[in-house]
Amino acid sequence: MIDARTAPYGALLLRVVSGALFIAHALTKLLVFTLPGTVKFFDAIGFPGWLAYVAFALELVGGVLLIIGLCVRPAAALLGIELLVIATVHWHNGWVFTSKGGGWEYPILWAAAMFALALMGSGAWAIGPLKKKSA
Repeated sequence: MIDARTAPYGALLLRVVSGALFIAHALTKLLVFTLPGTVKFFDAIGFPGWLAYVAFALELVGGVLLIIGLCVRPAAALLGIELLVIATVHWHNGWVFTSKGGGWEYPILWAAAMFALALMGSGAWAIGPLKKKSA
């Protein structure tokens, strides 16, 4: 049974913490590895280098959208898909993320959390979805 009084705050907690983590990952690509370095990494693991820019933008913009509670369902769904792709990079390393090269457990858990958020919606203290204004 879902407690309707507290569930919106659970979604808020998941939304804000996940948003902060996505922003941190985006900024790591920008400030630590640099975007050209991230492009080289993507090339080295078999992805087109230009996808590094897509991943950076998705994580930065998606993280902000989650925190402010705007377009949460589509943002969480797109981030969940990104995390499934990330899991494929770690698949051959095994299950546990502490394995050399990182396993697939963490990105799959985070993907599931994003899909759960996409199903739940934004929760408390959210700006909400973008809606078309009626004429």
